[in-house]
Amino acid sequence: MWRRAIAVAGCAVLAAGVLATSAQGAGAAQSEACSARIGSVTAQGEHVIRGLKATNPPSLSAGSPAAKLYAPGVVRLSSHFEDYPTSGGGTQRHGMVVIGDGLYSSGYLLDAGGNLPPGEPRLARIGGGWSNFTQLDWATFDKPVGSGIVPRTELYALRNDGVLFRWHHTAAGWRSTGSYPGFASVKSMAVISKTQTYDTFIANTRGGALYTIRIPTTSPMKPIVKPVRTSTWQGFETLIAERCGQYGTLLLGIDKDTGNGHAYAVGHANGTATVINGLGKVNGTFTDPHHFRLSVVSFYDWLNGE
Repeated sequence: MWRRAIAVAGCAVLAAGVLATSAQGAGAAQSEACSARIGSVTAQGEHVIRGLKATNPPSLSAGSPAAKLYAPGVVRLSSHFEDYPTSGGGTQRHGMVVIGDGLYSSGYLLDAGGNLPPGEPRLARIGGGWSNFTQLDWATFDKPVGSGIVPRTELYALRNDGVLFRWHHTAAGWRSTGSYPGFASVKSMAVISKTQTYDTFIANTRGGALYTIRIPTTSPMKPIVKPVRTSTWQGFETLIAERCGQYGTLLLGIDKDTGNGHAYAVGHANGTATVINGLGKVNGTFTDPHHFRLSVVSFYDWLNGE
């Protein structure tokens, strides 16, 4: 069953890394390095969560205790997962995975001790026909109750022939809302913006270019593609993006051939005028088969990167 719940004015690059300003106490300001939670699916079918911090050099924390979710080696694609704290001190998480030809809703609860209680995890098949897809993620735009915002959730998937598909979530399930060709060169893509009227991905290509792909919620589906950089980005098989400041993005590029990760502070996306500051090689390795972003609950997951 689909679970909607689960889940600082630009990025400033200083000597200690990327800093975001947050209010604390009676209006006092405090600067802290931007960060992201990076999840992985291990070869054994476990979830492990580590923390990425934009220090100098960028650092990766030790992994959390592994949560066994899947049979070894069966997961082919993973979306991001939302993380929703429970009243008992635990957490529940939800995302989607492709196993074989099927798309599955994947959820699990961890108790206060970080253990899977009886009955966990949960895996529910959504549908088949997924053997030829290479990218998968979903985007929920929401705000807390009382904001007047009507939440929406879109699922996006890229097929190996370069056709990008979109589905909208309704009470009755997923409804197709369009597709668009022309993305065969894309290696990886990550959501950097969610608004009431559009979602935006950042994507790198096999030729080394970096683009933003804005997808308005209107139909027919008509993505707006803008070049950000024209070269040097071909080495990354996975991109993971997290908010950094009010309108910036902390971007992680993972080179699966070497197991290395490189972090970047990306300013508010504006085509080739977008400011990108390389923060360096991450002090840690990325050797698991799949990596994803672990987000906060959707109504606090405000991605404003474009």
